[in-house]
Formats: sequence, structure tokens, C-alpha cells
Amino acid sequence: MNEIDIPVSVTGPGSQPAENDGASLDILQLPDEMSTFSMPEMPEPDQVQDLDSGMAALTELDEVLQHQAKVRDIKPEVVDITHLDRENSSLVDQVLGEGEVSMVYRSADTSARIQESVMAGIWRIRYYNQQEETTVDTIEVARVPRLCRRHVFSQAAHRADSQLKSIPEGVLNAPPLLAEINDKVSEYRPGKESHVINLTLLPQTEQDLAFLIERLGEGSLTILSRGYGNCRITSTAVQNVWWVQYFNSQDKNILNTLEIGDVPAVAAAANEDIQESARRLNEIMEAYR
Repeated sequence: MNEIDIPVSVTGPGSQPAENDGASLDILQLPDEMSTFSMPEMPEPDQVQDLDSGMAALTELDEVLQHQAKVRDIKPEVVDITHLDRENSSLVDQVLGEGEVSMVYRSADTSARIQESVMAGIWRIRYYNQQEETTVDTIEVARVPRLCRRHVFSQAAHRADSQLKSIPEGVLNAPPLLAEINDKVSEYRPGKESHVINLTLLPQTEQDLAFLIERLGEGSLTILSRGYGNCRITSTAVQNVWWVQYFNSQDKNILNTLEIGDVPAVAAAANEDIQESARRLNEIMEAYR
């Protein structure tokens, strides 16, 4: 798809002449809330004296983080806490807290719920069977959980269905977008910069969007990031293709994009985040040593 020049004009209250009927220009409100770090409320040292298993898991996590903070190429490391009883597991939950990114993964035989800690790059991951029983309970240190890269697109198609024999009425601009998507999917390699298609800036009918949704299909992972407003990310049934949608505080969609590439950066922790999380967790653990 060829790039187009988008004319820039100034809009806003007072920038346009008043309407004859007294109506005023309604400006879409941008996100006005941003999540910030707050130290989780910690139990007193005497309250954890009998929670040796939970403290051992947190100590192991602290050691993993201290190592990860010193390396440039961070590889996911897992602390298995499936064996913890309810009290020890609750201690871990209390220390980690709930951060701004959460995920739900569903496949034919398993599902997972993933919650980032208030300390970025620490992920609490619970796996469930078809009966919704917990099968594995882990803490993972990573920029994004390895599940996102190993399994999300393991059964995905290598290209979107772009045959044009039966295009519904009202579909105008989606077919060339499918061709662009397929080109970028075939070109993508791990480590390459993601390709972004900004649907908000393109002329799209409701039928176009419905056609894209139908042809790209539904994937196995949904991500919600609440760092600045709300960002909803969903994987599609085509390899390395993601829907990325931003909503303001009134839950209005203000940006609708498709990304072809790695897990969108808005859902990933940076190396600097993990270094900071290592410092914070170490400070917490010092109180119990």
C-alpha cells in the first residue's frame, strides 16, 4: 500500500467558527490516567515466620532477578510455585501485587491467566485444564512470558485468506490491506522491527473491518495494558499478526492498528524495568533477612 500525505490542520475549542445552531466541536478525550508504581503492602516479619515455602520461593525469585539485572540478553526464567499451599501462595501474591498488564491464553486443551506484578517483568502465570483446575502455578521473569512467543502462533496460518471471489457488499479497502499483511508476514523474521498498519487513519467501512476480522481470524491470546488509558491487544489466527486498540478513559476507541511482528512493545517490559524490579524486590526481601 502506498503512503499518502496527510494534511495537518489545527482543530480544537476556539479554532473553528461557531455553528449557526450553537453546536460546538466535540473533541475526543485522550487518556487522562496513568498507572504508577506503588510498593505493595507487606506483612510484618512475625507474620511470615511460618511461611517458609513462600519465603523460599521469593528468595529464589530475588536471586533470579539479581542475575537477570546484570545481563543484556534477558532469557525467561521460571520459579515453580505449584507446590505452595494457600497461605504461602497468598504471601507471594501479596508481595508481587498486580501491575498494569494482564493476559488470557486459551488453546484446545489448556488455558492460562497471566498477571504482571507491580514490579515490571515479573509475571504470575497460572495454567488450567479443561475443568478450570489449576495444573501449574509459576512466576516468570521475562520481558514477555515465553508462552507469548512459543505457543500463541504455533497453530496459526502462514498467510491470511486473500481470495476475492466472494467479497461482501460494502467491502472497499480491506482487500489491498490483506495483500499488504501477507507480504509483511512473509518478510518478518524474529528481531525485525514490527510493521504497523494504522486503520484509524485509513478510510474503512464497517464492512471492511468485519471482513478483516473474519479473514484474520481469532487467536489464542488477549492482552490488556492499563499503563496509560487502556490498550487491548489480541492475537489473530495468522502468524505474527496482532490487533492493537487503544481506548480513552471513556472507553472510546481512539487508535486501531494491526501490527505484524513480535509481541507489541506496549505489553513488554524493558531491560531497564527488570533492573528496577530487581532493586525493588531486593529492598522488600531485606526487611525479612
